[in-house]
Amino acid sequence: MRYKFLLTMSTAVLTVAASLFTVQPAAAAPGPRVDAEKPIDGRAILLDVYSPAMDTVVTNRVIPAPGGGPAPTVYLLTGIGGGADGISWWDDTDVRQFFGDKNVNVVMPIGGAYSMYTDWHTDDPVVGRARWQTYLTRELPSVVDARFGTTGRNAIAGVSMSGGSAVDLAIQAPERYQAVASYSGCPWSADAAGIAMVSAQVVRGGANPGNMWGAPGAAGWQVHDAFAQAARLAGKTVYLSAASGMPGEIDRGWGFPPVEAIAAACTSAFAARLGRLGIGAVHIDRPAGAHTWGQFEYDLHDSWPHLARAIGA
Repeated sequence: MRYKFLLTMSTAVLTVAASLFTVQPAAAAPGPRVDAEKPIDGRAILLDVYSPAMDTVVTNRVIPAPGGGPAPTVYLLTGIGGGADGISWWDDTDVRQFFGDKNVNVVMPIGGAYSMYTDWHTDDPVVGRARWQTYLTRELPSVVDARFGTTGRNAIAGVSMSGGSAVDLAIQAPERYQAVASYSGCPWSADAAGIAMVSAQVVRGGANPGNMWGAPGAAGWQVHDAFAQAARLAGKTVYLSAASGMPGEIDRGWGFPPVEAIAAACTSAFAARLGRLGIGAVHIDRPAGAHTWGQFEYDLHDSWPHLARAIGA
């Protein structure tokens, strides 16, 4: 009996000891997911998506493709206010009517003001935890593809601040997008002029550019130098448009002629860079246009046949 008792106690002690030293598997990190969904206009919906990278929920306006079958996706980024300011494709253009009969899912994220839609190295008191590149190139597409049963072919387009960002995202995630468009944007380099241009947009919102890619001109800036990385756009459809800044019939609303003139210079320089690399791009240099939503809407319409062919819409 004493032997059996000791054997039982020894077994119990060893079992407890083993449990103390056993490495338990770590809980799986949460993935991106649909947090909420509600209809807003016709077949359009508000799609709230949880972003693990930013630990927040991002609201996206989505116009699903008609018919419900597999369709490609176009991601439309808005200007410097991120759309939360009531200035966006949804608020200021005919995007709902234009895409009403087109076989494509249209996704318009809300948020990212003054962030350049990139991953920031350091959290910032103004923009917070900005991991927009991760969200736009990985998290959001995975949710959209699963929710809408897409074909997996994508285009990304941006306007004004996000024009250069759209080009950068297509460079950073070349496998994600088959086409990219920049409307009155400014693809940037990591030289003094490019650093000043990007920093001015960040500072306008009160954020610190050093929190984005590190010290001006540091390695983080070099990675996002569109001119240096332009070869990674080979094989994609690239549409670049800007105007002179002179107001014209194409405009609607109050314009910003100096901003458009700067965008035209950046856009022309980047188109020339692509040309030297042998990368064909559609480059539209309009004689009139003053950085207005009338102009942006016109260019969206003009670019669509090029983007549609690239993604099979």
